Amino acid sequence: MRRSRKRAAAGVLTAFAVLVGGSQATGAGEPRGPHYQDARAPVERRVDDLLRRMTLEEKVGQMTQIRLGKLRGNCEWNAGPLREDCLKAVLEDAKVGSVLSGGGDAPNPNTPRAWAEMTNEIQRYALDHSRLRIPLIYGADGVHGHSNVLTATMFPHQVGLGATWNPDLMEDLGESTGRAMRATGVFWNFAPVSDLARDTRWGRYYETYGEDPVLAGSLAAANVRGQQREADGTASLAATAKHFAGYSEPFNGHDRAPAQLPIRHLQDTVLPPFQAQFDAGVRTVMINSGAVNGVPAHASKYLLTEQLRDRMGFRGVAISDWEDIRYLVDRYHVAADYPEAIAMAVNAGVDMAMEPSNAAEFTKGLLAGVRGGAISGKRIDQAVRRVLTLKFELGLFEKPFVDPAAADGVVNGADRPLALRAAAEGVVLLRNEGVLPLSTGARKLVVTGDAADSVARQLGGWTVGWQGVPAGSPLPPTTTVLQGIRAAAPGADVVGATTRADAVAQSADADAVVVVLGEDPGAEGEADTESPALTAEQQGLVDAVRATGKPVVVVLLTGRPQVLGTVAGAPALLAGWLPGSEGGAAVADVLFGAVNPSGKLPVSWPKTIGDQPFSYDQPRGANTGESSNYDPQFAFGHGLSYTSFTTSAPVLKSAEVRRDGKVEVSVTVTNTGVRDGALVVPVYVHQPVSRVLTPDRRLVAFTRVELKAGEQRAVRVTFDATRLATTAGDMDATGRPEVAKGRYEVLVGEGRAGFTVR
Repeated sequence: MRRSRKRAAAGVLTAFAVLVGGSQATGAGEPRGPHYQDARAPVERRVDDLLRRMTLEEKVGQMTQIRLGKLRGNCEWNAGPLREDCLKAVLEDAKVGSVLSGGGDAPNPNTPRAWAEMTNEIQRYALDHSRLRIPLIYGADGVHGHSNVLTATMFPHQVGLGATWNPDLMEDLGESTGRAMRATGVFWNFAPVSDLARDTRWGRYYETYGEDPVLAGSLAAANVRGQQREADGTASLAATAKHFAGYSEPFNGHDRAPAQLPIRHLQDTVLPPFQAQFDAGVRTVMINSGAVNGVPAHASKYLLTEQLRDRMGFRGVAISDWEDIRYLVDRYHVAADYPEAIAMAVNAGVDMAMEPSNAAEFTKGLLAGVRGGAISGKRIDQAVRRVLTLKFELGLFEKPFVDPAAADGVVNGADRPLALRAAAEGVVLLRNEGVLPLSTGARKLVVTGDAADSVARQLGGWTVGWQGVPAGSPLPPTTTVLQGIRAAAPGADVVGATTRADAVAQSADADAVVVVLGEDPGAEGEADTESPALTAEQQGLVDAVRATGKPVVVVLLTGRPQVLGTVAGAPALLAGWLPGSEGGAAVADVLFGAVNPSGKLPVSWPKTIGDQPFSYDQPRGANTGESSNYDPQFAFGHGLSYTSFTTSAPVLKSAEVRRDGKVEVSVTVTNTGVRDGALVVPVYVHQPVSRVLTPDRRLVAFTRVELKAGEQRAVRVTFDATRLATTAGDMDATGRPEVAKGRYEVLVGEGRAGFTVR
């Protein structure tokens, strides 16, 4: 059945390719038409040929991206059908080369088939009204699955995935997301987020993989490999590393606020997660909306050319974030008018502008910049070359369309078992005083709390809409925690208590109480908070049910580690994060022991609101008081299990390593308990003496090991010595990152082993 559907889809796609007039070789010999239409020609040759045929107007159109709303309804925001006059203004007159759906900018009805039909229709108009028949590339934010589509499977948000410490799983999730997006004609995904989680006040905290550059970079790179895996039957998909760079560390915790980042911190901590994705071949990068050290990122040639291109070797397309070039004028006031801002950003290194609302004004300003000498023709050709290379490499010239008849089958309800696995692996058991696992033979269970049966809170932001599931919208198919518990314990009376009084009353004859707490869904600045803590009402609910003397389990479905207050003393605590469509089933599996929890914190859990910014790798200071030390509620890497493990002292293959060499570490791990389980083995390095301040320990590698009860296994982990690099120089950090010679120690568990870098 599946094979026949694939063959049928391939036939439809071939027919679409013939319709657009691309050169499909039908036999030996040279195909007719220009070289750029020859699918067998090298990409570089095709780009050269097409670029020399293009007018300046056609080139600047390729550097422009517009939102879907400008093509339909009233040509602004309402979700009406596509309109000929709107399409003409954007695609024919302004010659725009890319379209995006921002969060919530979906077709009506919001089905995979409707997406495919819509993107096909836009693509067909663009090709029919392009002198050179250059295809569009359509983009969207698929940040936890194809999350704009109502019926798509929503995976956990990245912070929960960070808790899995599992790159292989990230690759599988990336592949699933890419497959779903391609089926609907979306070939550019603005994900994954590469920023580091350092400040829980920041509204996009949940979009990160965690606070550590090695962990975040490893998981993001794996996700990129999955998303960009070779396509079957459609064009390929481009992933995006975002937001380059320093976006997640605004000085006051608010989204898009300026950041002050020493160059040493930028190079040694902020940039490495991006480098991991560049090394994995990510095709595009999105620029930080904020300002760093007094300069907006979109205006920084140092950041976008010297760092991004010259030092880090990125060769793909650099796109602005939403309207950010215009913000150089009316928010940052570093440019007097829009044409000056355009010149500033393009000269700094932006290749494509996400100019959501006025394509003509952007292209007009860009043309004026070239004709007036503010932007060189060489820089325009460089940017357009990158855009055209992306389109050729993805196969859009040969396969610009998708099969609408296949879209629903590819997307609807796809990979729910994968979503369940991801959510379960991300659950972190923070505390357990013998309460868990619960018995499936329980007679009565009370489930209460604001997130116990809330689809919106469980899925979080960037779900159907930008700020989460819009009010009045149908809800995506989702298993809530209440539903998951009822399914896991079918013989129990599972009572959903919606008020504190009811929860206390129902607890009188209950075997246990499960309190599920969350936060309002949101995104970007709307989700910023000055008080990243559980509310007094939430703490009061937990206190009230604990006072009944019944066993209490608190499940936290939040996008950040909230300061717990009195809840920190609950006998059982689970962090479930924003776990997606199957989150309720996953939490239930952990509660009842069907899954042995293996998640480890990808972030530090603060004790107080004042602990911001906060991370395990903060440099050592001279003050020995408690306030200056790393003193979290739960430390980075913390996570309990229903079994027990031991790890031997590390053994190094060599006690001496070259600065460009590799360090090989061996340990023996043992499951000493009576249950099968998974153990995350982090490898840290300590540098006893350093010319510049370094953390007491830095994560350099990790692995995840599945062990049967009683099983023992030798594990070998290798990492590049370049991960020890720090930026040389004095306070001005004028040096480049380099590995200092001298003594180091590898730390694994409670053991350590020394080595020397020569």
